[in-house]
Amino acid sequence: MTGTRYDLIVVGGGIVGAACADAAVGEGLHVAIIEPGPVGGGATGASMGHLVAMPESRAALALARYSLGLWERYAELPEAEFHRCGTLWVAREEPELATASEHFAWLTGAGVRARMLDREELRRREPALSHSLAGGLLVPDDATVYPPRMAQWLVDRAAAGGARLYVGRRAQRLEGEAVLLDDGRRLQGAVLIAAGCDTAQLLPQLPLRARKGHLLVTDRYPGVLRHQVLELGYTEGVRGEAASSVAFNLQPRPTGQLLIGSSRELDATDAAVSRPMLRRMLERAFSFMPLLRELHALRAWTGFRPTSADGLPYLGEADATRRIWIAAGHEGLGVTTAFGSARILLDLFMGRTPAIDPTPYLPARVLS
Repeated sequence: MTGTRYDLIVVGGGIVGAACADAAVGEGLHVAIIEPGPVGGGATGASMGHLVAMPESRAALALARYSLGLWERYAELPEAEFHRCGTLWVAREEPELATASEHFAWLTGAGVRARMLDREELRRREPALSHSLAGGLLVPDDATVYPPRMAQWLVDRAAAGGARLYVGRRAQRLEGEAVLLDDGRRLQGAVLIAAGCDTAQLLPQLPLRARKGHLLVTDRYPGVLRHQVLELGYTEGVRGEAASSVAFNLQPRPTGQLLIGSSRELDATDAAVSRPMLRRMLERAFSFMPLLRELHALRAWTGFRPTSADGLPYLGEADATRRIWIAAGHEGLGVTTAFGSARILLDLFMGRTPAIDPTPYLPARVLS
């Protein structure tokens, strides 16, 4: 049975899939986008929208740094809701400042502006934080965006450039060089799977685990917080294999609201808000910013983020015979690295050498 033929079929309309589809259309390719809907409604809608130079590993930082440069072209786009609030990494005690110094060295070595802060300067910059904090690290060029709206804008631009949208349809399975949709239609061509946690259903041999996270947003309190603030132990939680963990992660939104994270639960399947986990996350946040206890919360929600075997996303060809490509496994950095991931993927797809070494991200590292 034959079907409609495309140069590239993108499975997934989150921020990564949308960026890949938009880049592919920009290359002049005939593109299809499959998304069960809504666009940006999966991991993208459960993210905090960080654009952060995460000093998690040298490969992670290289991808983030590359992608953050590409994000700059959208800084004035209304749909992005770009807010350059900067990031404050904070230390609870003096020994944690050694981690801040390590992050400082990594960041400045990669060309990222950063500055160490002592206890007094941290208090001047963010007086609502606990006065017992020992200090921290300021990364002034980090920012935040609103990912679902940005994903929709990218999909709309791809469609305006000729991409065919299959929104409300699900990719049931891969058949040779084709995708079978849940309505029986068959799309033929190279396939790029950027479906977040659903990627493993289409390519089960790819090591990918779902990590559940909680978020909570407050009412509007303009001026309470200027920077997004993360505890220095946050990266340990990202890399860790604990069944569950929490870390302080607080973000001021342009609306004056505060977005509070974060929690992580490996292999959780229930999407419902867990009151014990939410309480644990909030108690962690209160210890860093006691004023949060007095603020009014509007709602809490959860989402599932795709986690790779080694903390780095899978970017590249997964099966040359069937022409299957992958852009998945970004966990909490899908928004930050979306444009860098798309550019690397399209460069490889078009037979070009990417701007940064793609080796650490190639799926072959886990599929060979």
